[in-house]
Parts: sequence; C-alpha cells; structure tokens
Amino acid sequence: METAAPARLIGILDGMVIEERAVRPAARPGTGRKLVSGLLIGAVVPFAVLTGLRLVGYDGNTYTIAALALTPYAGIATLVLGVLALGLRRWWTAVVALVLTCTIASMVLPRAFANEQKALDGKHVRVLASNMLGGQADPARIVGYVKDHQVDVLSLTELTPEAITALDRAGLFQVLPYHVLHPAEWASGSGLVSKYPLTPLKLSGDSDYKQPSASVELGDGVRVEVVAVHPSAPMWDRHEWVAEAKDLPYADAEHDIRILAGDFNASLDHALFRELLTRGYVDAADELGKALQGTWTNGIAPPVAIDHVLADKRTAIADFKVLETPGSDHDAVYAEIVLPGK
Repeated sequence: METAAPARLIGILDGMVIEERAVRPAARPGTGRKLVSGLLIGAVVPFAVLTGLRLVGYDGNTYTIAALALTPYAGIATLVLGVLALGLRRWWTAVVALVLTCTIASMVLPRAFANEQKALDGKHVRVLASNMLGGQADPARIVGYVKDHQVDVLSLTELTPEAITALDRAGLFQVLPYHVLHPAEWASGSGLVSKYPLTPLKLSGDSDYKQPSASVELGDGVRVEVVAVHPSAPMWDRHEWVAEAKDLPYADAEHDIRILAGDFNASLDHALFRELLTRGYVDAADELGKALQGTWTNGIAPPVAIDHVLADKRTAIADFKVLETPGSDHDAVYAEIVLPGK
C-alpha cells in the first residue's frame, strides 16, 4: 500500500494547474514487531554466553572474568527479560530467558542456605581479613572489629607503611602483639597480625602482593597455618591472577590446619576459585549460607563477593560476618573457625 505526499505546485499551462505528487512507501507490516524481537534476543544472548561459560567452568578473558563475578545479578536480569518477553508474547525468547534464570538459580541459590557443621570440640580461631585500599581504610574501625570479635589473627592487604603507623596509634599492636608485615606503597603490601606467636612460612609462590604466611602457635601444642591472600587483579593481569592463585597451598592431613584469608579477586562463580576449594578448603560464607553478600564495589558495579576466609575442610564454621569498613572499597570479612579436638 502506498500513501501520497502533499502536492507540490510546479507550473500553470493554459489555465490548468500541474501538480507533482511524491509517493512514499508505507511501513511494512510487522517491522516494529521484528525490531522488538531483535532487541529482546540481543539482550538475552550475552546472558546465554555467560551461563555457558559458568557451566563449563571457563573463566575466559579479562572481560568475561569480570562478567562472571556478576552471575547472581544475571539471574535477576534474565528473569526480568523472561517476564517482559512473556508480556510481549515472544514465547521462544521467554522460554530461553527463563531457562537461563533457572540454570543460574541452581548454581547461585544454594549459597543462601547453611550446611550442617561437624560437631568439633577443639579450639576456636577467630580470623578477620581486611583490604585497606592502599592504606586508606579507617584504622580505628579495624581495631574496633578486632576487639569486638576477639580476633586471633588479622589478615591485612593493601597495607602501606603509613597504615601500619595509623594502626599502631589506634592500638592494634597492643591487642595483637605478634606480626609478619610486608608493607609497600599503595596496593602491594600485606601482613598478618596475631594474638599468638607467629613463625613466618613460605606457603605461596612469588607475588606482587606479597601474600605472607605464618604458623600460629595457639597453645597446648595446637598450631594453624595462615596465608594473607591477595593475588593480582585479573583486570590488570589475568595471567598473574591465575598463576598466583594456583600457587596457594593445599590443605591435607600431612600439614597443620590451614586457613586462607584475604582478597582473592575471585568469587564462587570463577572456575579458578572453585578449583581452589577442591584443594581441601571450605568457604566460611558459603558454609553458613552467607555467600551472596557482596564485599567489594567500585561504586559503579553492584557488590560482589571476592573477599573470603577459606578454612581447612577438617574444621567447622561457627560464625561469619561481612563488616563495613569506611575508607576502603572492600568490606572486611570475619570467620570463627572450630578446630578438631586432639
């Protein structure tokens, strides 16, 4: 069907008016519908790719590593797209979106449910891990958490020389007198601070972020080994992120109980992190159904859970908390770990 445009007067001949009419093609039926369908499909495809990567356990490149950290939010997005597609009667698109929602939910929702813990009667070890954002975190708040939660071992990352001075002034080393500190400018420093004597160890490979480790003497012949974890951020160096995470130690019966605490720059949706759990660890947050709580945000991305306390699977988890830390882009994470009795 065609429509006529307004006439344009082009001349007069012998009293007759001669007009030229431009003919415009009418819009084809269904063009708007196809456009809407295309937009919906285009919105669903990235989530399908993300879900596929998560299912096969492939972290991919820098961009997909970042996207995988947002997997819990992808479940919400696909649900919204599915409902929208249903409302617009795009049935196949709705089916695909809702299948993706269910698939993501099956991987993510178990983190909201606690696992039954072993009944152990050994010592309790209280661990706090805090990324100080180049030493900018509020030292008084960190020391307050140490006192309030009777922390035994504190793992500090992005620890600067100035931050050590500030923590000292806030009274940290009066409460936790033993330490293994490797401060550095901006993000490269790390350290362990403890209520109990420490013996430095070498449990991880070389790292730009130090990742110090130590044996902690808890008394009565009981020891645990702790690593302050902080592999390189994958956004800056994906290969170093992989190499430094793979250099972290295994937990097994040949060694004392091991605990990894800090900023892993990885979530449960990264294959690299899940592989680390197979080395004999459990995630304290996941064990208590609190692994959906975000610990880091840059103010643009929604909070994601990349700070963890991993405990030897021979232990039990009595408590876990995410603690707001002013001055830092990371919240601190706290875990109370119960050791096996002798």
